[in-house]
Amino acid sequence: MRSSGDSRVGGVPGRRPNGEAPLPLRGGEPGPQAVVPAPAVGYRGPTACVAAGITYRQLDYWARTGLVEPSVRAAQGSGTQRLYSFHDVVVLKIVRRFLDTGVALQNIRGTVQHLRHRDPKDLEGMTLMSDGATVYECTSSEEVVELLQGGQGIFGIAVGVVQRDVEAALAQLHGERVDEGETVVRGGEAAGDELAARRRNRAV
Repeated sequence: MRSSGDSRVGGVPGRRPNGEAPLPLRGGEPGPQAVVPAPAVGYRGPTACVAAGITYRQLDYWARTGLVEPSVRAAQGSGTQRLYSFHDVVVLKIVRRFLDTGVALQNIRGTVQHLRHRDPKDLEGMTLMSDGATVYECTSSEEVVELLQGGQGIFGIAVGVVQRDVEAALAQLHGERVDEGETVVRGGEAAGDELAARRRNRAV
């Protein structure tokens, strides 16, 4: 079990030497980023907003302040559009859920860094628990119970559920084929292939 989200920004998860209890994610440099294949499809800002349930003003502010930046393509001068990956949109939706439950934006930054440095395949069974200040990563029901018994977990976000919600939303929206720069119409082949690949990975 891991935790993040005190007033200090960033951090990498850890455990106590005996591995029995979580250590908070604290200030410091994040660990090595997971090697994730480049996405076949990216999503423009308005599409990311719809799928994540946020406003374009929020999206723009979070990108400009470095909270959640588009990993496929950043805005580069006039006429260019930010392009977000599926994983980016999942993180955007998680941020919105934390804000909805009253967690301060400054306490979310460490969690965002942690999620963005994890392999997306690792997120399926993850639950994020919070007491409003600190965010804990749980990967088993026993860890959730441990936090609840300790009075540390007040609410939780099942990341796998968020992923499936985003999948369903993006399947009905427009994406852009990254290698060709062409718009993929709703239900287009590239978008379908990407989402189907994610489902196959979950089944393995």
